[in-house]
Amino acid sequence: MRWAGRLGLLLAAAVTALAGDAHLFFSRTFPGSTPPYLEVRLTQAGDAEYREAPDDELPLKFKLSVEETAAVFALVEKVDYFRHPLESPLKVAFMGTKLMRYEGGEGKDAVKGEVKFNYSEDQSAQALVNWFEQMAESASLHIDLERTAKYDHLGVMHVLEMLAAAMDDHRVVAAAQFLPLLDRVANNEIYMHTARALAGDLAGAIRNPTPKK
Repeated sequence: MRWAGRLGLLLAAAVTALAGDAHLFFSRTFPGSTPPYLEVRLTQAGDAEYREAPDDELPLKFKLSVEETAAVFALVEKVDYFRHPLESPLKVAFMGTKLMRYEGGEGKDAVKGEVKFNYSEDQSAQALVNWFEQMAESASLHIDLERTAKYDHLGVMHVLEMLAAAMDDHRVVAAAQFLPLLDRVANNEIYMHTARALAGDLAGAIRNPTPKK
């Protein structure tokens, strides 16, 4: 609907005005998991970078939609830009050390905050972790699809099925990043027919998303 699009633009404008030249940093360190380390950097313009090592000089770059970016920065405002502790006093299993950092504004208007925690009961903090983990999952799927499309043509179908499941569960962020790869698979006869058909279906779903109820 047109009003939904306009609302998203208004939200983004409001967040931009509040944040100034802001950017976010998220990392999760979890030895023994796959990957044991990941990080996502996001600017208020929606430009994101994904790394699986702090010194990775070739991160995967992608861009969030206006609405996605606005939603993330709105949650950051709700947790007061990470200027207060978010760690829960509850004794829970170790789920990885999360580090969140915000920097925005200049001079007297500069705002900076950083928190580190294993688990938080704050719903906005939980929602932020979910957003960043979805960004990381989407980036990982993109990396796997690019790798299999280039080096493992028979493995493409498995990655496409994983992407389809993530899309069905509404876990894919910045979905447009997949379009060049999906179009390549859909239009190239070196891939199995089933893979080409699924790639075409997924590309169509991204270009013409079903309106949310």
